[in-house]
Amino acid sequence: MADQKKPLHRQLYVQTLAAIAMGALFGAFFPEQADAQWVRALGDGFVKLVKMTIAPVIFCTVAGGISHLSDARKVGRVGVKALVYFETVSTFALILGLVVGALLRPGANFPGHPDAAAVEQYAKKAHEAGGAVDFLLGVIPDTIFGAFSQGQILQVLFVAILFGFSLMAVGEKTERLRIFLDDAGHATFGVVGIIMKAAPLGAFGAMAYTVGHYGLASLASLAWLVGSFYLSATLFVLLVLGAVARLTGFSILRFLAYIKDELFIVLGTSSSESALPRLMEKLERLGCEESVVGLVVPTGYSFNLDGTNIYMTLATVFIAQALGVELDLWQKLTIIGVAMLTSKGASGVTGAGFVTLAATLAAVDPQLAPGMALVLGVDKFMSECRALTNLCGNGVATIVVAAWEGALDREKLKRELG
Repeated sequence: MADQKKPLHRQLYVQTLAAIAMGALFGAFFPEQADAQWVRALGDGFVKLVKMTIAPVIFCTVAGGISHLSDARKVGRVGVKALVYFETVSTFALILGLVVGALLRPGANFPGHPDAAAVEQYAKKAHEAGGAVDFLLGVIPDTIFGAFSQGQILQVLFVAILFGFSLMAVGEKTERLRIFLDDAGHATFGVVGIIMKAAPLGAFGAMAYTVGHYGLASLASLAWLVGSFYLSATLFVLLVLGAVARLTGFSILRFLAYIKDELFIVLGTSSSESALPRLMEKLERLGCEESVVGLVVPTGYSFNLDGTNIYMTLATVFIAQALGVELDLWQKLTIIGVAMLTSKGASGVTGAGFVTLAATLAAVDPQLAPGMALVLGVDKFMSECRALTNLCGNGVATIVVAAWEGALDREKLKRELG
């Protein structure tokens, strides 16, 4: 909200858009200068800064999220039903991103491949990783801290899951440690927030180098990616969430109209967390019991990230197509599994979706990591759509769980939406 009070020229949103436009113009009119290493370093440097935060972000969000499941159990069936709903709907979102990417193939005609030497280096690392047995053994780190020092995302996930379940099992004795994890997570996202202030510089370098190195034709592929993502999100909201809403007894279009103010807040801040208090208030006015709203909405902000899930699978497919990397069935299943975990806790902070994309790429196939720079220039165009879809998904989830529990006043629901 504070960001909205700033003059336009001081808002990160406007600065990033301006930097993207200037980068595209610089690459188009001065292709030789834009193809220079210093220009490329602006985008690559920003990507490295983002990758630097991946391990602590993933550990704090996953371990902290799992540890708080003990709180959900205290309220009985509500927590369990909410989590089942979250994971079921999130799986639909992940699959939708894969399907749209496979059908529309936004990265298939990308003119060239970024940094062949880097791709070859990552491919060599992937080859050295071995087969399925070596892959499974590689998930287990030599030491707990080794996972963080080596930057192995799957190893960090493995440690985070074990640590989270350990905290959940011990219970109240580890309350201070859970509070520390939450605080550490907020601090780490604070680091992400600081890094995101350099987003205009990174976006300028990435867009300028992309256009200068690959030509204006690259813009068509990137625009196709953005269009594919907006189409996927629209289909998800209208078809998947629409079907869920109809089965629950309300119209998704009327619900979207009801929360239009919150949607505009999210649109301006690129963060669905900015509208959280107002969303909770409106859901209570719709007839959802306060206890259900208080549990489902905050939990959903960590476990029900439909827009982020669509983004990660679609962007991963785009990068693979742009790099000429064929994804087999095992890798696609890995994308779904890894993204289901790395997406947790990514909705509250602008730019966090890009962090989770980096984690997913690194875990699925190291060959894909250099392709992060390709989507950096247009990530801002997709971040609003991610946040909007996340907000819609959590609103619908709360009404559904309240209806399951008999904690929904349907007369209020009908009156408010009518």
